[in-house]
Amino acid sequence: MTPSPLNPLYFNAYLTNFTLEDFITKAGLEVKVNRKYYKLTPVEKKVNVAGSRGQVVSQKVEKYERTELANLDKLKSGDLVEVELEIDSKNDYEYLLFEDPKASGFEPVEVRSGYNGNEMHAYVEFRDERVAFFVRALARGQHSLSYRLRAEIPGKFSALPTKASAMYAPELKANSDEINLAIED
Repeated sequence: MTPSPLNPLYFNAYLTNFTLEDFITKAGLEVKVNRKYYKLTPVEKKVNVAGSRGQVVSQKVEKYERTELANLDKLKSGDLVEVELEIDSKNDYEYLLFEDPKASGFEPVEVRSGYNGNEMHAYVEFRDERVAFFVRALARGQHSLSYRLRAEIPGKFSALPTKASAMYAPELKANSDEINLAIED
């Protein structure tokens, strides 16, 4: 049947567009996560320690100066970066998971998963695309988790937000801001 002046044809169109360029902002009610990136610059430092016979011995110490990175900052290939997750909890919780997707041009310095002696006694898993922290008990207040990455591959990369969720209570969740960083040769 072909449309004619007596039989008008009506149609409707609906278009949605999703772009990867939208900046994702932090959200959360009971638990909040704020992720910060710091560039670590080595600082020459020596301390005096006691030697084997009680004499004073000068010893080099591994020390870094932390410079906070903002969105769209640039790094050099080979730079050391520390990622710090600042966690703010309004109540005591158990069995939480914090998943931090890493930007593609970065690789973790530490590659062995396990208990690494962090403040929250969290189990850490270093995966290909993210770093996961499993926290058995989260006390009320502010806490911090951190790990180190090395900038490797030149380019512009986006690190999606850190996701916090309770393993046995799916309604408890939060996320941090997204960050975009550039790595140069």
